[in-house]
Amino acid sequence: MGKNILIIGGGLGGLTTGALLAKEGYKVTVLEKNRTIGGGLQCFGRKGVSFETGMHVLGGFLPGQSLYKICRYLGIWDKLRIRHTDADCIDAVTFGVEGKTYSLPRGKEAFEQYLAHCFPHQAEGLHRYMNAMWALSEEVDLFYLRPSSQRMFQIHSPEFLMPVDRFIAQYITDPDLAELLAYMNPLYGGVAGHTPAYIHALINVLYINGSSTFENGSQQMADALAEVIENAGGAVHPGDPVVEIAVENRLISHVSTKSGRLYTADWYISDIHPCTLLTLLPATAFLKSYRDRLQEIPNSYSAFSVYIKFKDGSRQPFVNHPRYFLEKHGYMWRLEEYDPDLFPYGFMYLTPPSTNQGKWAERMTVNCPMPFSAVSQWVDSYTGNRPQAYKQWKEATMQQVLDKLERVCPHLRDDVDFCLASTPLTIRDYYGTKDGSLYGYNHDCSNIMLSQLPIATKVRNLLLTGQNINLHGICGVVLTSIETAECLVGEGCIVNKINEEYERRERL
Repeated sequence: MGKNILIIGGGLGGLTTGALLAKEGYKVTVLEKNRTIGGGLQCFGRKGVSFETGMHVLGGFLPGQSLYKICRYLGIWDKLRIRHTDADCIDAVTFGVEGKTYSLPRGKEAFEQYLAHCFPHQAEGLHRYMNAMWALSEEVDLFYLRPSSQRMFQIHSPEFLMPVDRFIAQYITDPDLAELLAYMNPLYGGVAGHTPAYIHALINVLYINGSSTFENGSQQMADALAEVIENAGGAVHPGDPVVEIAVENRLISHVSTKSGRLYTADWYISDIHPCTLLTLLPATAFLKSYRDRLQEIPNSYSAFSVYIKFKDGSRQPFVNHPRYFLEKHGYMWRLEEYDPDLFPYGFMYLTPPSTNQGKWAERMTVNCPMPFSAVSQWVDSYTGNRPQAYKQWKEATMQQVLDKLERVCPHLRDDVDFCLASTPLTIRDYYGTKDGSLYGYNHDCSNIMLSQLPIATKVRNLLLTGQNINLHGICGVVLTSIETAECLVGEGCIVNKINEEYERRERL
């Protein structure tokens, strides 16, 4: 087949896959339903202030790490304004009932030594746990940009698909430490008894090795990727949703958009939620059993987020790392539950940096895990047409979040210029994800093959990319984009080129 590519969805997965293929000489067209490209990278503005919607914390961007190498290869590194968290604290975790805060340092050895000092009776088990977690990450070649013919779920250690809570309990007997080690739960939608240990290991290894944030927002990465596509002769079209994908004889013949335009290509790549994709395809495109499977896979939980702009002259400090708050011990594995009287059980909060960031914060973002069931009574409403009851609930819930936030940020309300909130319905409508899922499909170790989708589909010129395939998060989506692109250019081809380019630069 030829080299014309049409990508449906201009999120991180679609844009990265498109940029990689554009660099390989393919002519890429990206169609994005929203007026702003980027998916989880996109930012929005209120009263002249920009807020990020998704990619708040980054992993893999330090020199020599996977995302750093990929951005160098694509030629976008110098266009990104990235601030690394300080080595002495990548994350701070506070348990509310005790008021105890753990300031966790960067690097495997330092991280382990710090926690061994806090929990000396667990030092031996902690050492074994850290080694086991790193060993799990080594089982995924792509995580380290190593070419491999081994696919994700062939020949792995027994711990690879073990439930993450059980994996931690194998090494850690202190329940407080076991819960603390799961603090990155909200970054991957962890669920006790279901989330496999390898997901936990990859996310933790990624961020313990060093985390970063975007200065002035994550939209810059979406724009830089789009520029790679356009400079190679491709195009990115936002604000024109795909409304139909025509299929004949197991091949896509064309795609229609809301504006009435028809697009044809040799290959089509979907970066949208598989259940959303089904609504665009004829029922005969896939077997009923496959359609049913896509609908049955459980989705990860969603979030209620609060965006705060501080007054000029406020004294809320800029903090160069994410902070986590948990109401009390015993709630870490209950984040997917919802009790309107107790919400939120916990949250992540951070002060996004700007260029020339000073001592005081301009903004704050607070992310609280929330299941879609919390808003299910308003499921038939859409952005711009919400009922009054929803608006009242949203305002009351935002005030609950601010109440708990003031426990770790005293007098915060006095410093607020304005604040606003988003809910699982907001995420559903803007991202087009079923149930407002933050991380797409949940990977469930009790039936991992149910939630593991292959990149190739039974529609012979349709491939999949994005967070519902293999791995999620900024690193997982980008690595999955490599796998999707290599389905066309050859296995290991792009990984080898990324490493060769990095080694060439290192020699200069």
